[in-house]
Amino acid sequence: MSDLGTIETQFATLATPEQPFVFRSGETLDHVEIAYETYGELNEERSNAILLFHAFSGSQHAAGINPRVARTPFWTQECVPGWWEPFIGPGKALDTDRYHIICANYIGGCYGSTGPWSENPATGKRYGSSFPHVTVSDIVRSQVLLLDQLGITRLLAVVGPSTGGLSAVTFATTHPERVRLVIPIATGVKTTVLNRIILLEQILAIENDPRFRAGEYYETGAPETGLGLARMISHKTFVHLDAIENRASKDVVQAEDRFSWYQAHDHVESYMLHQGKKFTDRFDANTYLRICEAWSRYDPVREGGAADALELFGRSRDAGHQYLVFSIDEDYCFYPEEQAALVDHLKRAGVPHLYLTVHSEKGHDSFLLEPELYTPHIQVMLQKASESAE
Repeated sequence: MSDLGTIETQFATLATPEQPFVFRSGETLDHVEIAYETYGELNEERSNAILLFHAFSGSQHAAGINPRVARTPFWTQECVPGWWEPFIGPGKALDTDRYHIICANYIGGCYGSTGPWSENPATGKRYGSSFPHVTVSDIVRSQVLLLDQLGITRLLAVVGPSTGGLSAVTFATTHPERVRLVIPIATGVKTTVLNRIILLEQILAIENDPRFRAGEYYETGAPETGLGLARMISHKTFVHLDAIENRASKDVVQAEDRFSWYQAHDHVESYMLHQGKKFTDRFDANTYLRICEAWSRYDPVREGGAADALELFGRSRDAGHQYLVFSIDEDYCFYPEEQAALVDHLKRAGVPHLYLTVHSEKGHDSFLLEPELYTPHIQVMLQKASESAE
């Protein structure tokens, strides 16, 4: 049972015809809503707020129990518990007795924020392929608008695991005056060639499903095979291979709807098919593509409008930021070298930081499953940031 009980998603309107949201691509939307949740109370000084960016397929629901979000058809039983439950609550890493935590679904998402599945007010139909391209800086800017509505001018901390860490770094370097502590976990500073290749494979898997119909599938049926395959391609980087072997049931489940002649004969194959298939119930393929593209094209220097990394991270130095950077030694999604590259930029720019390596056999998934490896360090750094804010 969750320490926080039942949590309800809230919604904020960020754009109107009079003040549209302008994407980095130049495309605009006249109506944008963001789904978000909060945990813990905001103090009178509004100085204890923490913004948490979710990972690739996460949502605004980071902690507690949320049985239903009415504005999405993708809310399955898997979505009901908070995705970062071990880290949020009384006495936990993000202590709700002390801090006010905010987590929002990405713009372009499928869990209540305006995205490709949303209805276009101008046409009465789903946006589908007409939904704008999304960048990490678009995600950040939408959440800055949310903070403005909530009356929060400066955060105590911004936190982001995995792809959420890209947003955390971009937030800190594009809005340096609005945060004190930056906590990127198992993330990177620029998308690697390997990740761009893996992301391209996922994009092609979806695009080549005949049911994808160039993104116009909401009335004809989702491209489940392509989306399931994309998830399998990514899943093997999220979970340590030994963990896949251990998690896989010894019972082989045949997938008659996935093959014409091949038969799954191995419990690992069966496990991967199951992971891919169940994912199609809780995620939208068009949203998946938007996030793939945002990740693939991510370059904080370009998105931050800086001349180079030294200028970009110099903003963090001048704003008095502290960074707490976590690396996972067995991470095959964001390799340790990627956090080392981030730390190198921080060193060159003279930004105070603490760089820690977590030793785990769980791979990239460690940031979801092993709070004991992260919590003491997060608590200490948040305490220091709180004292400096007083």
